[in-house]
Amino acid sequence: MTIFQRIRNILIGLIMILIGLIFLINPSDEAYILVIGVLFLGLTIKGIKDIIFYITMARHMVGGKIILFQGVVLLDFALLTGSLSNVPKIYILLYLVLINGFAGIVEVLRALESKKEVDGPWKMKFSHGIVNFILALSCLIFIRHNNTALIIYSIGLIYSAIMRIINSFRRTTFILIE
Repeated sequence: MTIFQRIRNILIGLIMILIGLIFLINPSDEAYILVIGVLFLGLTIKGIKDIIFYITMARHMVGGKIILFQGVVLLDFALLTGSLSNVPKIYILLYLVLINGFAGIVEVLRALESKKEVDGPWKMKFSHGIVNFILALSCLIFIRHNNTALIIYSIGLIYSAIMRIINSFRRTTFILIE
């Protein structure tokens, strides 16, 4: 990771913490629209970024089509998220449960695969996956409360920002194949 990438990750992490704290301090109905807007914008940017990366470089790589599929799926999730602005909050909460649960399971599986294959920072991936899964379970437990989705989204956003900042200070590991 270059110095510019490290600084960019730290700045993005700080902005994520700020947005999470704003949502946590002011849990109102307008904040739900902002959460949907932030999710829509983030998923759209990531989806378009993956599609552009596929067009410019990944189509020449082994397994590059996975990046294209990931970009298309993220773009679809962005459109679904953007259409959730006029639905009851319970549907947003269920959507949040699905996102956090799926992300948690994928992260735990990636950590376990990383533990088997390479000696590296698998513990941080594992803990991140467990926290995502706990957030999904807490959404299910507190599904009847009004501001549950907003509070859990804020906690998840702050935790992801802290993980991003921690990862930007880590040394980059290289795998040498002889």
